[in-house]
Amino acid sequence: MKTAYYDAAFLCKLIFPEAGSEKVVIHANQMHHLFCSMHGRAEFVATCHRKMREGSATKLQVEEAMQQIHQDTKFGFMKWLPLTEKHLARVEVAFRHAPKDLFLRASDALHLAVAAEHGLKEIFSNDRHLLNAASLFGLKGKNLLA
Repeated sequence: MKTAYYDAAFLCKLIFPEAGSEKVVIHANQMHHLFCSMHGRAEFVATCHRKMREGSATKLQVEEAMQQIHQDTKFGFMKWLPLTEKHLARVEVAFRHAPKDLFLRASDALHLAVAAEHGLKEIFSNDRHLLNAASLFGLKGKNLLA
């Protein structure tokens, strides 16, 4: 069974036509399931709102995006992984062992910890900071847009 972990940026590329969307859609269509953390779900919703606020999406497009993600979840294609104390502990360990010049945001560290703790080997994103830190969590970062 083919699966992939997408961060919120890649999830948005599935719904909103933007640079790189076509490649992400082609990849996602080859998967049986997509995974993201529960906090990624909040990031997705926040990004939808930002797109509306900035004028790159209408309220109707945002509502349709939300309906699509709910349908994908309902039918089991989209799987939201929980965030637990174990994941936070993994983030703490990673930051303690991270090189001092590594730029890693807390939200990216949460994505990486959740993916790693759930046994995934790869994470898909175009976020260079997340991708650069993937190995710190034992993951291979993959950018479909590079």
